[in-house]
Amino acid sequence: MDILRRISEHRTREEKLAWKGTFAEYLELVRKNPTIAQTAHSRVYNMIRNAGIEENEDGSRSYTFFSREIYGLDRAVERLVEEYFHSAARRLDVRKRILLLMGPVSGGKSTIVTMLKRGLEDYSRTDDGAVYALDGCPMQEEPLHLVPRELRPEVEAELGIKIEGELTPYNRMRLETEYGGRIEDFPVRRILFSEAERIGIGTFSPSDPKSQDIADLTGSIDFATITKYGSESDPRAYRFDGELNKANRGLMEFQEMLKCDEKFLWHLLSLTQEGNFKAGRFALISADELIVAHTNESEYKSFIANKKNEALQSRIIVMPVPYNLKVSDEEKIYSKLIGQSDLGHVHIAPHAFRAAAIFSILTRLKESKKQGADLLKKMRLYDGESVEGFKGADIEELRTEHSDEGMSGIDPRYVINRISSALIRRDTECINALDILRALKEGLDQHASITKEQRDRYLNFISVARKEYDELAKKEVQKAFVYSFEESAKTMMDNYLDNVESFCNMQKMRDPVTGEEMDPDERLMRSIEEQIGISENAKRAFREEILIRISAYARKGKRFDYSTHDRLREAIEKKLFADLKDVVKITTSSKTPDETQLKKINEVTKRLIDEHGYCPICANELLRYVGSLLNR
Repeated sequence: MDILRRISEHRTREEKLAWKGTFAEYLELVRKNPTIAQTAHSRVYNMIRNAGIEENEDGSRSYTFFSREIYGLDRAVERLVEEYFHSAARRLDVRKRILLLMGPVSGGKSTIVTMLKRGLEDYSRTDDGAVYALDGCPMQEEPLHLVPRELRPEVEAELGIKIEGELTPYNRMRLETEYGGRIEDFPVRRILFSEAERIGIGTFSPSDPKSQDIADLTGSIDFATITKYGSESDPRAYRFDGELNKANRGLMEFQEMLKCDEKFLWHLLSLTQEGNFKAGRFALISADELIVAHTNESEYKSFIANKKNEALQSRIIVMPVPYNLKVSDEEKIYSKLIGQSDLGHVHIAPHAFRAAAIFSILTRLKESKKQGADLLKKMRLYDGESVEGFKGADIEELRTEHSDEGMSGIDPRYVINRISSALIRRDTECINALDILRALKEGLDQHASITKEQRDRYLNFISVARKEYDELAKKEVQKAFVYSFEESAKTMMDNYLDNVESFCNMQKMRDPVTGEEMDPDERLMRSIEEQIGISENAKRAFREEILIRISAYARKGKRFDYSTHDRLREAIEKKLFADLKDVVKITTSSKTPDETQLKKINEVTKRLIDEHGYCPICANELLRYVGSLLNR
């Protein structure tokens, strides 16, 4: 890659985005494309929508804009987009509210805000997200504010737009002194949002109330210019450089808002409800911006308990951002975070992240009163797995049983810290699930914020995660031992389906060799069905369901195979593995394997490496571990 050439190309692209003209020319742009004059809230919503929306089978929506970085928060994100951004984009009253993301530490609040800020920077460089402002304005003001209030109804009707806000004191003075009141001559330019350059994106972070100045939000007087301009009320003697000024037309992140001194929050009352704020000795200054704040649950509860905050509380929309509750998505979070570190080259054995994820999710789940719904079943249901005795409606019922589910438990940062500790301590090219679970267990002794009861509960979850991993490990090795597994599974399934069809249709089967008639092989069918807990009373319903599924696939012209039906696939695999258990046990546990056993071990190791993502180190560790499990 020619770095200097790429830098030059980037600079050229940025220069091509530049546009300068007069207000008259800007009006023509708006006439051709009225969305140029969209509000900040509308801009954010359109940015999210244009990235792509997927309709899921259950009627929910997934947003591509967030799914690239945020995992397991689909329901929270959907609520955020539809209840806040979509409504605010339609100029409903929610746009006059501060968006407060409330959730536990390391739950994704800051990531959501960062994505919005980075997204706006990129979106302002597209045709759909182009933003124009009065040239020379420190608040990148909307040019349509130049239109006199008396003429606005006619202009709005002609252009199909809505004009909100008043011209700032600084631009009002410039219009008279520099352009003689000729609105059409006022210069306009295209702006590109940039947090680094403080254009359209601002960030306010609270500090010591005794030292922090309100000027951080609203700007301040430049005392060096008072002698030149003669008055503090002269707009030229004021620095419009507060975060509310600089974030105009875009977004302002209010970090840890509820840690702020009350006087800083008062300025938000007028801004949210009326779209303006007070600065210096001027009339109210209009601002069009989205304010996103974030806090944790305990601080929010303290905030609402204080009666003095009632006015501000009514101007806040709280969006809960809980921890992810899906094991598969938790694995993605760990993979992303480790991949971003300098330890991305270290090989993580398959199922290592899953073992850690099972532990994390279990700590975040709440016990259910629903009969039979223990935490492990609940975890599997949330992750999209089929659990006997539960349907889609049951999952929704479980989700609504506890409104605060996911607002507590082990956070991803703790797990990543322990994984990092395991990586560093072993100084190896590969770590497995046992290394990570061991590191998690050791870390609980150093975790200052958990009680003894929580520690005992978490230790139990580590044991559960270990048992789940043991089953995965045995299944992985047994599967690798099956020569031509897919073919073996297909043969067993075809045999099973032939018997099921005869049983359901009350017909005899014909022996393929002798040609004589015989009854369906009940022993074969039950040996497969028992692998997944199908009772004697439930066997007919299960078999009929299989036939219905085959018929439905045939009508659609699709082929039914053993992997099409999750529970049937599980039953076939478990039956195959059960038949092979003794072979696996003898081969993996032999201290001095003979030539045949050694050949088999080498074949299995190769298959684990080539087909299942293991490296030579963790493949051999897995075989030794499973051998010890089978010998217990």
